[in-house]
Amino acid sequence: MAAKEKKYDYVIIGSGFGGSVSALRLAEKGYKVLVIEKGKWYKAKDFPKTNWNLKKWIWLPTLKFFGIMKLTYFRHIGIISGVGVGGGSLVYANTLPKPKSNFFETGSWAGLDNWEEKLNPFYNLAWKMLGAAKNPKLFDADLSLKNTAIKRGLEKEFDTTKVAVYFGNKANEKNKDPYFNGEGPERKACNYCGKCMTGCPNNSKNTLDKNYLYLAQKLGVEIIAEHEVVDVVQKVDKNYTVSFKKSTKYFSKINTIESSGIVFSGGVLGTIPLLLKLKEKSLPKLSNMLGKDIRSNNEALIYVISPDKTKDFSKGVAIGSITDVDKNTHIEPVRYGKGSGFWRILLMPSINEKNFFLRLLKLFIVPLKNPIQWLKVFFVKDFAKQSSVLLFMQTLDSKLQFKKSILGMSSSIMNGGAAPTAFIDDAHKFAADYSKEVKGKPMSLFSETITGIPSTAHILGGAVIGKDAKTGVIDKNNKVFGYENMYVCDGSMISANPGVNPSLSITAISEMAMSKIRDKH
Repeated sequence: MAAKEKKYDYVIIGSGFGGSVSALRLAEKGYKVLVIEKGKWYKAKDFPKTNWNLKKWIWLPTLKFFGIMKLTYFRHIGIISGVGVGGGSLVYANTLPKPKSNFFETGSWAGLDNWEEKLNPFYNLAWKMLGAAKNPKLFDADLSLKNTAIKRGLEKEFDTTKVAVYFGNKANEKNKDPYFNGEGPERKACNYCGKCMTGCPNNSKNTLDKNYLYLAQKLGVEIIAEHEVVDVVQKVDKNYTVSFKKSTKYFSKINTIESSGIVFSGGVLGTIPLLLKLKEKSLPKLSNMLGKDIRSNNEALIYVISPDKTKDFSKGVAIGSITDVDKNTHIEPVRYGKGSGFWRILLMPSINEKNFFLRLLKLFIVPLKNPIQWLKVFFVKDFAKQSSVLLFMQTLDSKLQFKKSILGMSSSIMNGGAAPTAFIDDAHKFAADYSKEVKGKPMSLFSETITGIPSTAHILGGAVIGKDAKTGVIDKNNKVFGYENMYVCDGSMISANPGVNPSLSITAISEMAMSKIRDKH
């Protein structure tokens, strides 16, 4: 697909939470906008029925897999991210929590503004645009979390989540647009099938193609899917030449267009590698902070599998509840829909042991202590129905740096704090208590059990906000230091550890950044 025009006011690279916000708000200000997205368009009928359909679930173009989720492994962390028109909203777990005060007062942006107060109206706007609502129903995974919290004396810390889901009055009820005075698409009420993270098949999840991008297109925004930007060059007149090619073909010709402004919105795994490449030649004035201060939420993902067939952990929204274990720590039970059992082939018993050799020894000993129970766990019939993923997040900080390796690939090194680890005592203790509650066993990804490298679905930073180019890549209005009319609006701008799912914060900060841009006329 070729661009309809040769010159745009703004080219937005990526269509996730930051890119979608930018597209709508710039169009409302009268600008001619083009969005270039690496992934494919996905409608409700296009999503895989289960995550065994790897071609529609995993993004791996080398094998002609063009799904909505990407797995990337670095020396210090494994990363789960989203791909497609709508970015991470297609595959994320819908949750929209606002971080606690510590997020607004730490990191490279600390002291540059009263962030909590300044961003408050934009958080409210983000909730409204994303159709945030309290999860109205608890199911087995949530009730098990609640019971575990009660036994730990944390009953008051348990709560339902605020999620980007249309619940309506009754399941599967069809209604005209309930959010934008009839300007949005028709919606269908959630039936709690649990398939949020393989792509909602029910038209209930408020993905970005149903709000920001939908409204942006009605204002004339052009979206080119299945294309990837390979170069951005500033011309003598301060405008930019953008080069891009097909992302779903092995060989593709390079297309070029002109633009007065650029918004980088490809997420940490899109924006940072691209900017590191551009800094070498095309955009040499980019800050030397580029690629630094990359964080996760200091996470642990522990699967608890129960052979108890009376429970159905697949029922509900992807994440329907949350418990604050302490001021720095949160636990959420995550679910997949029935039949989605792909992760089972990547799991091993969860071993909380930092010493590699002792860990391997325990890996063999633990199953032998209760072999019948472990056999039942290994061979549960419907993995999704009988498993719950405990997502453990902390606000405690550790920072990485991404840089280009000799082979031109991105690699990671430490950039401050302790190295991320899969062996977080609090997480494993809570998982043990939860396992007792559901009569199950805790398991982790083999990459964590063997190597100790943790996984995250919330990779953040790398183009952080700073006072100047010595402390950040962008200023407090998201403008790139050293270049005119160039912005970063995605997870790479997040400048401290939120400790919770970051989609709402990315949306709110992008809303604030776009509010600073003047109308075209």
